Amino acid sequence: MDAIRTYLTETTGLTHESLNKIILSLVIIFILWLLRLIILRIVWRQTKNVKTRYQWKRSISMIIPFIGIILVGSVWVQAFRQFGAFLGLFSAGLAIALKDPLTNLAGWFFIMFRKPFIVGDRVQIGEHAGDVIDIRLFQFTILEIGNWVEADQSTGRIIHLPNGKVFMEAQANYSTGFEFIWNEIKVTLTFESNWEKGKNILQQIINEHAEHISKDAEKEIFKASRNYMIYYHHLTPIVYTKVKDFGVQLTIRYLCNPRKRRGSENEIWQNILLQFKNHDDIQFAYPTTRFYKYGEEKN
Repeated sequence: MDAIRTYLTETTGLTHESLNKIILSLVIIFILWLLRLIILRIVWRQTKNVKTRYQWKRSISMIIPFIGIILVGSVWVQAFRQFGAFLGLFSAGLAIALKDPLTNLAGWFFIMFRKPFIVGDRVQIGEHAGDVIDIRLFQFTILEIGNWVEADQSTGRIIHLPNGKVFMEAQANYSTGFEFIWNEIKVTLTFESNWEKGKNILQQIINEHAEHISKDAEKEIFKASRNYMIYYHHLTPIVYTKVKDFGVQLTIRYLCNPRKRRGSENEIWQNILLQFKNHDDIQFAYPTTRFYKYGEEKN
């Protein structure tokens, strides 16, 4: 072993002390890599849950390098007090030069401990909305929804956002706290239509589709009220009436799961079209323009 060290010293020009530190550092790195591999294999055998596996992998990928930096650093830095003084001066300059990365790192701590969102949540940060699929030290990743696609369905694009966004942009969370959103469908009938009958039909349709959700929502609000001031007087679906320029607008308002919004709209519209088809006194309205010639108006 000594002969090997002597050979390496003569070949590389390094001192015995430096060579020993390099070997010890490599041993530490190898042991930590092996430890990570063993832990992940145990987790993979114990569970097939994708989210649990992801959380373990992400946690280990952050903890092991951190431990490695401390252990390898302790090998190379003997005088921690001198290192601390150097680190103070160095960090001051680093904070100015690396403002954005440090802000993103602070954002990561905020996301991890304050938990404005977690992996799997549907969120909107500024103009970007989607499902959170990854959270890393400097950025988090969402699977985009909306944009050119209607009703909050996935576009297929992956968007990487810096963690510092949580300090600069408002965060809307579709999933945490209250797991339902209010959705509205506007149906406009002509002034000549029997709008009262149309309103009753719409109320029956929405009751069939969303009444059971109201009961689930009551339980969710009770749970959410422990952490948030969430309170609704009415959770049952309702149909509102409003007069527009070209007809009577009936607005269906109901609770739905944010990931099922388009599916619920599809089912409700299909029922509306089938029901209205059976009533000749109910007609859909659309923007129209009427012209009258002078002298031809009827008294």
